[in-house]
Amino acid sequence: MMTDDYFLKFEHRVPPPPLPYSTLREGIWQFLATVALVVGGWYIWWRWTGSLNPDAMWFAVPLALAETCAYFGMLLFVFNLWKDEPVKIEKPPAALGDVAPNHPESDRPIAVDVMFATYDEDPELVRLGIQDAKRMTYPYPIDVRIHILDDGRRADMRQVTEEEGVNYISRMTNEGFKAGNLRNAMEETHGDFLVIFDADTRPFPTLLEHTLGYFRDPKMAWVQTPQWFYDLPEGERLPEKLAQKFGARGSAFGRAVEKVIGPVTVGDDPFVNDPKMFYDIIQRRRNWVNASFCCGAGSIHRREAVMEAALRSFGKKVEERTWAVEETITVSSKEREVAPELMQAIKTEAAATEVLTPYKFHVSEDIYTSIVLHSDNERGWKSKMHPIVESKMLSPQDLVTWTVQRFKYAGGSLDILVNDNPLFRKGLSFPQRLMYATTFYSYLAPLWNVIFLFAPVLYLLTGLSPVSAYSTNFFLHLIPFLVTLELAIMVGTWGVDGYPAKASYLSFFPLGLRAIWTIMRGEKVSFKVTPKTRQSGTFLSLVRPQIAVVVLTVLGVLWAIGALIFGDTSHSASGVLANTLWGLNNCIAMAGIISSAMWQPTENEEGQSI
Repeated sequence: MMTDDYFLKFEHRVPPPPLPYSTLREGIWQFLATVALVVGGWYIWWRWTGSLNPDAMWFAVPLALAETCAYFGMLLFVFNLWKDEPVKIEKPPAALGDVAPNHPESDRPIAVDVMFATYDEDPELVRLGIQDAKRMTYPYPIDVRIHILDDGRRADMRQVTEEEGVNYISRMTNEGFKAGNLRNAMEETHGDFLVIFDADTRPFPTLLEHTLGYFRDPKMAWVQTPQWFYDLPEGERLPEKLAQKFGARGSAFGRAVEKVIGPVTVGDDPFVNDPKMFYDIIQRRRNWVNASFCCGAGSIHRREAVMEAALRSFGKKVEERTWAVEETITVSSKEREVAPELMQAIKTEAAATEVLTPYKFHVSEDIYTSIVLHSDNERGWKSKMHPIVESKMLSPQDLVTWTVQRFKYAGGSLDILVNDNPLFRKGLSFPQRLMYATTFYSYLAPLWNVIFLFAPVLYLLTGLSPVSAYSTNFFLHLIPFLVTLELAIMVGTWGVDGYPAKASYLSFFPLGLRAIWTIMRGEKVSFKVTPKTRQSGTFLSLVRPQIAVVVLTVLGVLWAIGALIFGDTSHSASGVLANTLWGLNNCIAMAGIISSAMWQPTENEEGQSI
């Protein structure tokens, strides 16, 4: 059960404001990004044409290929971040006619269905969301109906809904998991708009007032709001942390360090859960090409768009199923046509067999449904990433929960890439295809990141070099690329600390490889509800590959230095220095997830009991 004390400790926290728009910064970012792309292309060309070690091509070629793959990912990422838009809140609509111009009931108040999808979460946690939803305000009369979609079919959850005066919806099976739960609820509700929340979502009063204005555009299908985890551990300042272990001397050392490099916080956001980089940078900068996708909780949907896309998809699948049966019959009977009565029976059977799915039955139903709507070029549906946080949620508080969540994201996205690739889906514009390609391509990165992690280890332990020489020419090509790239990304993501996300991206490689292997083997990515309570204990067994990277890198550095000092070796001083710095960067990236496996909440952060 959740304890009230846990939530009370975080109630005072407020979300950060959206990053401000700056025309000057946009110009600087686009200039630096262009320079970085040109310098990076020059570097990659040189890597293939002038740097490969002919005596170790088995090592040189895979590393150059990994660098090329990473450069292509950089191209996609730059396109994703290319353009931002000013923060603007649209005027809220007063009546249905403002969002549906030709509707026969244009004068009636807008009806909104607020849906909390739940399975096995604590009913008291859901109660908090219900109470916050009841506090939502709006400048005009509006019909807001709150529904609890309980796939757990629990008596205590029904009791909470009765006590709070909201609607309880359940079903006999769990077909389609969350997507099926939403479909069932849509059959029992009639609102013009749907607001989708998870069990732990707690909306702010302004959510509807700040978002419904986007729907004045009759082509606006959905609006996604940023997700904000209000219970992220704030950590401790370095002097206080060292004082706990080493007393006054530790505190003095911590203060000395902070005088040199500034304030240092230990243990804040140990699992890199803060989604500001994703929502305020990546998603928000997709608006200009209408490619921001739905992320589930905190999204608002036009019912007409969801149902119309579902009906189109349903009709297409019925036709495909009918054609397949017709082809089988004509081939086996050697008749050119099937009798009209039989064709009607085939169509009826196909329609009865096919399932109407407003939200795709998929572990990543949100992005899947986004692709379906974006590709409906007959209606030209639009999406919007709203820049302001309008709700709060609970963050994953242990490495097991983090692993479940990240594997679901990776496996679900890769499953879409393999089985319904949006790059070849009719209806999407070329910029939209590139934006979706950026998302899916990022989940392939472990294939080359693992090479980046172990390449310096191989050189340090063996002296085998992937380049012809660690010469001045090598550094003259490498360093300008690294510097221009870092400067460009720093300006493009100004206002958000980018290093934790980059480190997490690199240390994600074992989980990413497992997701890739799962999809390659044709296995289905199972749907698991992300735990909302902290799992007890430490989880070093989950980070053995990352520990191996650190141990092997340290051993490699010691071995290479010893070889330079005491032995006849093929190592060079410049090669050892370059690979030591490279390996050190890898170790720092791995250290974050290794420390998260051992992280325990402080007394002030403790609260979620099992």
